[in-house]
Amino acid sequence: MIDKLEMFLALAAEAHFGRAALRCGVTQPTLSSAIRQLEDQLGVQLVFRGSRFQGLTPEGQRALDWARRIVADARALRAEMRAAKEGLTGVLRLGVIPTALPVIADLTGPFAQKHPGVRLQITSHTSTEILAGIEALELDAGLTYLDNEPLGRVISAPVYTEFYRLLCAKGSPLSGQRQVTWAEVAAQPLCLLTSDMQNRRIINQHLAEAGTRVEAQVESNSSIALISHVRTGFWASVVPMGLAQMVTEGDLVAIPIVEPEAEHQVGLVAAPRDPLTPMVEALFTLARRRARPG
Repeated sequence: MIDKLEMFLALAAEAHFGRAALRCGVTQPTLSSAIRQLEDQLGVQLVFRGSRFQGLTPEGQRALDWARRIVADARALRAEMRAAKEGLTGVLRLGVIPTALPVIADLTGPFAQKHPGVRLQITSHTSTEILAGIEALELDAGLTYLDNEPLGRVISAPVYTEFYRLLCAKGSPLSGQRQVTWAEVAAQPLCLLTSDMQNRRIINQHLAEAGTRVEAQVESNSSIALISHVRTGFWASVVPMGLAQMVTEGDLVAIPIVEPEAEHQVGLVAAPRDPLTPMVEALFTLARRRARPG
């Protein structure tokens, strides 16, 4: 039944029989047959069918929750038995918010050195996508904000504290100041992350608390795009300290933002399973040992 549940999860994620079959490495007739066999075994219809996939039935939605639990437990069992025999091996899928990418190697570097049999797959996602990916078993863990928006049913471990800097070109109006206020930041022509990013919602919150509101002239979901615009000298941006430290050699400066000096906790999250898979448990153990400020 596990293989059929895996196919059911793929179908729920892809919402398309052909793509789900490709994801599972089987033909579309094989996948369709497996779903029908699963329905026969459970005695309910799981999928609305027409000429194409039309969604899950109410019974299918309920079965999806069970399928995720059962498949997660089966994967964890296989991983633990493999680890007992061979040590940690396999792929660890880690989703990371864009603002944490500059510091992710502080965690994954030591992890990879300690567990050379594990391959790390690191992908950039919004905080919402990370939580959804963990729930759908598409991510093993995530690095995201812990203290700003509800996390739902996950376990968590702080990794570092994020502080904010005004990033601007040398020679720009504020570039010579030792620190700036959020009100001063708001008066600058800004390029910022898009509003689907929690970092942008955090920045908007602090600007609002300073009694101002900003419509950024340039928005992007890429920190690299923001940095390229700051380098022109026409715009400034608000970035985490970790990113600022990577890019301020040469033509850019990073100025602490105060009144208040905002800080937000960034850390690991994963599904609250007991026991955790050996790889996720090892990652959390390392994170707890290496948690650092800044």
